[in-house]
Amino acid sequence: MENKNWKDIKDDVYGKVGTERRDELDRDFESFKIGLLLKKAREEKHLTQSELAEIIDKKREYISKIENNGSNITLKTLYDVVEKGLGGKVKISIEF
Repeated sequence: MENKNWKDIKDDVYGKVGTERRDELDRDFESFKIGLLLKKAREEKHLTQSELAEIIDKKREYISKIENNGSNITLKTLYDVVEKGLGGKVKISIEF
């Protein structure tokens, strides 16, 4: 049996980078990572979801939704959560 790495498996199952299905997988993964990063930062600041939500004038359920899947977060809300709520800085990078 041939050993495959994660990249080979993604190529086989979702297609090569640049195909629609693979790009969708990669976007979904990046959204998931945003949620995890925000959750980790919130926990390191010893804030509950409710406390963070109050700071940025959102509902706790919205913070939960972002942490579980960051795909529907607007840039304004991302800046609010990171800068106003967590005291951090947002850095965005675009690749071509």
